[in-house]
Amino acid sequence: MGARCGGAQAHAIIFPEKFVAGAKVSDLFRAAGLEKDAPRPLADRLRPRRLSEVAGQDHLLGPDGALTRMLRAKAIGSLIFWGPPGSGKTTVARLLAQETTFTFVQISAIFTGVAELKKVFEAARARRAAGQGTLLFVDEIHRFNRSQQDSFLPVVEDGSVTLIGATTENPSFELNAALLSRARVMVFRALDEPAIEKLLARAEEVEGKTLPLEEDARLALIGMADGDGRAALTLAEEIWRAAAEGEIFDRHKLIEVVQRRAPIYDKAREGHYNLISALHKCVRGSDPDAALYYLARMLDAGEDPLFLARRIVRMAVEDVGLADPQALVVANAAKDAYDFLGSPEGELALAQAVIYVASAPKSNAAYVAYKAARRLAREHGSLTPPKIILNAPTKLMQSEGYGEGYEYDHDSPDGFSGQNYWPESLGRQKLYAPVERGFERELGKRLDYWRKLRDDRGKS
Repeated sequence: MGARCGGAQAHAIIFPEKFVAGAKVSDLFRAAGLEKDAPRPLADRLRPRRLSEVAGQDHLLGPDGALTRMLRAKAIGSLIFWGPPGSGKTTVARLLAQETTFTFVQISAIFTGVAELKKVFEAARARRAAGQGTLLFVDEIHRFNRSQQDSFLPVVEDGSVTLIGATTENPSFELNAALLSRARVMVFRALDEPAIEKLLARAEEVEGKTLPLEEDARLALIGMADGDGRAALTLAEEIWRAAAEGEIFDRHKLIEVVQRRAPIYDKAREGHYNLISALHKCVRGSDPDAALYYLARMLDAGEDPLFLARRIVRMAVEDVGLADPQALVVANAAKDAYDFLGSPEGELALAQAVIYVASAPKSNAAYVAYKAARRLAREHGSLTPPKIILNAPTKLMQSEGYGEGYEYDHDSPDGFSGQNYWPESLGRQKLYAPVERGFERELGKRLDYWRKLRDDRGKS
């Protein structure tokens, strides 16, 4: 593979074979020894050179980690690296190649088409014929479509390629089952606070100066990174550039200087489902503070507020139900208020509804009863209701006994006849069991009262 540099004198540069389709330009020039005077981002300069330097992935790279065990056994199979941005997936793949005798090849699913894939596979087969293995790293592998993913199967199956695919998306949803069955999934975790702090300390050591931040600002910076090591180092660079001689930033000044980092969130993908699940579970768990945090995160990331309004209505009927019937009224009112006010004023109505629904007594009794009724309807949906509750608009139906014996409840003592309305072959069933919380406690008393009247009249 060759490339040319322009200028007063043009030189042909031959890059090593291991740097092929999809490799970063910075890697190519570093391999050719031409990066000496080019400025490099801090995150690139601090890229670990040994697996032991990788921060925050001890479950994979610690003394007992999964990848450590593989290397110890000299048995690296095909792998899928799944984790958030900035957790070290690409770095670990490169360092693994150094621990093996394989030729390292890197491509990106964003820039690689079918023609390039065929060339990569042909080269890998040629190396295999010569007794040389290929470690193929595929960044953003989930961006390949299903047929492109299938094209990896033969070369993985026959050992021409040891595949390492990196993805930020859940492999269960985004990758073919056939490909997943041939690879082991390694889960990379977002970097925790100590791991980010370790990166910042290394950055300070390399730069020869400390970050000009007060303690609370340093903690805020770590929070802004959101578990992304690359983002933490990028923010650190911004701070060093922005600080005047002797200037120390407090938390408010830090936020003003770096503005804010856009949340890692994709409304069409897993981040969306993770956060709405977190919001729902906080409401169900009666924690309005945590619920407000996740609501704010979703709104801040650009989630459709009416989607959130619909979910809050669902929470009101599914998790509060009749323990507080007012929850549904409040949730619906919040939806209407947002429709009327729009953003940002209408967001307060959603926040108010979340607080109300999260604070309300909880009951899924109506939800459970409805599911039981649906199941019963599917199993016994062909049964005819008892004739006493069927109208008789024709003489034939009257002669067949339709409506005969029906007792009009308002004419009965206590306004309650106690008749059995279930199909005769099914008999009386009990589906709704109110809980002893909130308004459902009162509903339970009412049902007990009707049940007692029914028993007293021998109609149970």
